[in-house]
Amino acid sequence: MLRQLAKRLQILDQTHLLVWAFGLLALLSIFSALASGFYFLVGVPIVLLVVYVALVDFSKLFYLLLFCLPLSTEVVLPGGFGTDLPTEPLMIGLMLITFIYFIRREHQVELLRFWHPITFLLLVHLTWIYISSITSNLLFVSLKFSLAKTWYIVVFYFLAGVLLKDIRSQQRFFWIIFLPLLFTVLVTMLRHAGSGFSFVGIHTVLHPFQRNHVNYAAMITLFMPFLWFAWRRQKVKSSTWWFLLGSIALMVLAIYLSYTRAAYIALLASIGAYFAFRLKMIRYLILAGIFAAVVGLMYMVQQNRYLEYAPNFDTTVTHYEFDNLVEATYKMEDISTMERLYRWVAGLKMSPEEPWVGFGPGNFVNFYRTYAVNNFETYVSDNPDNSGIHSYYLMVLVEQGIIGLVLFLLFSFFLLIKGEQIYHETKEPIRKGIAMSAILSLVVIDTFLLINDLIETDKIGPFFFLSAALLLNIDYWNRQQKKAQKE
Repeated sequence: MLRQLAKRLQILDQTHLLVWAFGLLALLSIFSALASGFYFLVGVPIVLLVVYVALVDFSKLFYLLLFCLPLSTEVVLPGGFGTDLPTEPLMIGLMLITFIYFIRREHQVELLRFWHPITFLLLVHLTWIYISSITSNLLFVSLKFSLAKTWYIVVFYFLAGVLLKDIRSQQRFFWIIFLPLLFTVLVTMLRHAGSGFSFVGIHTVLHPFQRNHVNYAAMITLFMPFLWFAWRRQKVKSSTWWFLLGSIALMVLAIYLSYTRAAYIALLASIGAYFAFRLKMIRYLILAGIFAAVVGLMYMVQQNRYLEYAPNFDTTVTHYEFDNLVEATYKMEDISTMERLYRWVAGLKMSPEEPWVGFGPGNFVNFYRTYAVNNFETYVSDNPDNSGIHSYYLMVLVEQGIIGLVLFLLFSFFLLIKGEQIYHETKEPIRKGIAMSAILSLVVIDTFLLINDLIETDKIGPFFFLSAALLLNIDYWNRQQKKAQKE
């Protein structure tokens, strides 16, 4: 008994020593930063704390990353490089930790996960990104893109697949993301109220949490299926039930007041997709969508019909009232819509130049101007922000070629088709709800990708791969249940 008491006192002394050492280091860092003017020294204790947590239990670091996704901010570094803080450094660190984890525990990693068709198609997609990077017109730009894609996939698919195995961890995933997301929505709404919730006002109240209103609306919309399911599984009229119901109402209002047309369409698409998945109709909708896209493209290209939709440079302007924006959209006088057409036409003219491997990942913005058609030029076509093509599918075609587009579409469509199958095979109610939430979140993201290129942002991209990881784990659980029943 005395020996046990001595051990506890020893542990307590070590804990106190660590706390005092960390406090002393924090004070020294603050004083050093103030004295020298090198304010980055304030971050030294934080870095050491993160390293300590990573060594003791890296799952906490993963959950910290999830918590930071709604709160992160975009920072432009010297030399023109941009990053998201604190999420991107956390992703890089967790990617390295994941590699070490898989190497050290090779015999414990279920091979089935790596031979699963979702994993296989994802790895083929990533491999092609590296192949098109090697053949890229600007190798350095493409390699940066490929590395960023790698840590997204490693952390939010492979590591998430390890850490989000059971129901408890999957429920924790919801709350860890939902609470900071709710906080950012509340802050944004309060700020927006100061301008009377005006259309112009939404563009000025998003910093530091969001780059623009599209990212803001997309993150809320893609998380709505998870929020809806979390509410449905609560005891009716319990405090949590009322809290989540109020949150749903707030989120829907936030989507409306974001004045993001793509969010409205994506939310409606997810509602329609819910019934399509329930009725096992998603593959038919995908075929219908592909057919419509091919026919529409052939119609526009034939005899250069697309030139008939060129904007009037003098009347295509920025609108400051949402009603005017909606009217201008169908009249083809909205500058954001017509600037998209300007870049899409340039992208379609680029594709035949590098049809199979593309210009290289991340390279659209570096080459598109020489392929642009002056008829579609708008007041913002000088593009000082170097923003992209605003259609992820077209971006993949231009940057990774026809092969790259086919591989990405195969992966995206397979996730939906396989997700539908997983949903119907799952008998456990909570896992069934999570499966539906994941595939509906994918539907929202896929819808946004039609007119935006968002997978490379830390607000949207992680959920694409997280949803895939959740489906993988539920399918793996289903297989284990079937195997156990046979035995």
